[in-house]
Amino acid sequence: MTRVARILVNALAFGVGFGATNSLVNAISNHYADLESRIATTSGAKPLEIVATLLDSGWAWAGFAVAVGWLVARGGGRTLLAQAAFAGAVALLAATAAYSVVDTIRGGGPLSSWYESEPIVWWFASVVFGAPLGAVGACIPRPGVIGLVARLTVPVGAAVQMIVLAPGRNAVITSIGQTVVWTASAVSIAFILTRFLQVERRRFTSAGAEKP
Repeated sequence: MTRVARILVNALAFGVGFGATNSLVNAISNHYADLESRIATTSGAKPLEIVATLLDSGWAWAGFAVAVGWLVARGGGRTLLAQAAFAGAVALLAATAAYSVVDTIRGGGPLSSWYESEPIVWWFASVVFGAPLGAVGACIPRPGVIGLVARLTVPVGAAVQMIVLAPGRNAVITSIGQTVVWTASAVSIAFILTRFLQVERRRFTSAGAEKP
C-alpha cells in the first residue's frame, strides 16, 4: 500500500470513529436529559451532557483535523503539508458523514437520505477548514515560530470560541464548559510557551558556545 493510500485509509477510519462517537455521545446525553423540564432547561447539567457539548464544539472538530495532520507529519515525506492538508479534509468529511449516518439511523429516517441530516455548509466547511487545519498539524513538530504558532492554534482557538460562541443549552452548562476549556487552554498555552522558551534558550546557548 502506498503512503497516500495509507493516509486516505487512516483519515477515513479516524473520521468515521470521531463522527460516530460524537453522534452517539449526543444521543446518550439527550436520552438522560429531561428537556421538557423547566429546571433542566434553565439550570440542569449532567457530566455526560457537558462532555457531549464540548466534544461537539467547533474547536474540538478543528482540533481533530489538526491532530490528523500531526499524525501524518510523524511519518515524514517530502510532500508533507499537502498530505496533511489532504488528510485533514478527508477526516472531517468522513466525520461529518459518519455523524450524519448515525443521526439518520437514530432518527429512524431512510438511510438513503443520510447526507441530508446535516446542513450542506458543514460539508463545505470540512474541506475549506479541514485542509488548512491538517497543514497546521503538520507544522507542529517544526522548530521556531512556525511550530509555536501551530501548537498554539487549538488552545487559543478553543479559548476564543468560549468567548465568541460558547456552547450549551443553558447558562450552567455554558459556564461549566467555559471554565473547563479556559482552564485547559491556559495550562496548555503555558506549557507550550515554557517548552518553546526552554528550547530556544538551549539553542542560543549552544550556538554561543560553538563560536570561537
